[in-house]
Amino acid sequence: MLEIHDKAIVEDGAELGRDVTIGPYSYVGSEVKIGDSSRIREHVIIKGRTQIGRNNQFWPFASIGTDPQDLKFRGEKAELIIGDANNFREYSNVSIGTAHGGGRTVIGNNNLFMVSTHIAHDCIIRDNCIFSNSASLAGHIEVDSHAVIGGMCGLHQFVKVGAYTMLGGGSILVKDLPPFTLAHGNHARAVGINVVGLKRADFSSEKLREIRSIFKILFLSNLTVDDARAVIGDKFPHSDEAKSLFSFIERSTRGLAR
Repeated sequence: MLEIHDKAIVEDGAELGRDVTIGPYSYVGSEVKIGDSSRIREHVIIKGRTQIGRNNQFWPFASIGTDPQDLKFRGEKAELIIGDANNFREYSNVSIGTAHGGGRTVIGNNNLFMVSTHIAHDCIIRDNCIFSNSASLAGHIEVDSHAVIGGMCGLHQFVKVGAYTMLGGGSILVKDLPPFTLAHGNHARAVGINVVGLKRADFSSEKLREIRSIFKILFLSNLTVDDARAVIGDKFPHSDEAKSLFSFIERSTRGLAR
């Protein structure tokens, strides 16, 4: 059953799944689709061409599917796609995409967006990520699964963040952060591997040693990226983690944060 407060506004055309709850003074626009068992608390705005999956949580003053803060935006029919079981805390903000950025912002599953986080236009967020209070992403950013972005971090447009990374609080990231790494600073650079995150994800001790060795070759050997890749490939020819790293490097456009 739907539970819509009599002081909420749900425009004609909005599509609501089963067991959706909408609190007082919240607004749902006419092009919004919300999946089953999602909860919209009081004072939430969800608008634009926004498609939301199941079991999502929206806390007071979250602003979802609003126009991007992009001077090139001209009201084009861009969209926002949100998966399942995400949690958007107070004052979090997510923009729709833009025509020149692919036309969509995409968020996967099981992500946590803490207070005052900002996800700009055309970002792609995959699964099981955590964005701490006031983390701010500019446009066109990609964040792979299991990444943690610390509080009050700022990420430059077009950067890529690899899987199982940790960006320390207050950092400014202007280059691409490879998977499995721990980084901090202004400008942020990788300073080690994300041991805590990897252990929580049940990486074995053997895998941790392997990833640490790969990190030393790439970041501490004074080799070029291409030469480091060759050494890593020779030393760990069957490593899935090395393959993930190589795939990330091939996608990198801003250079590595090293």
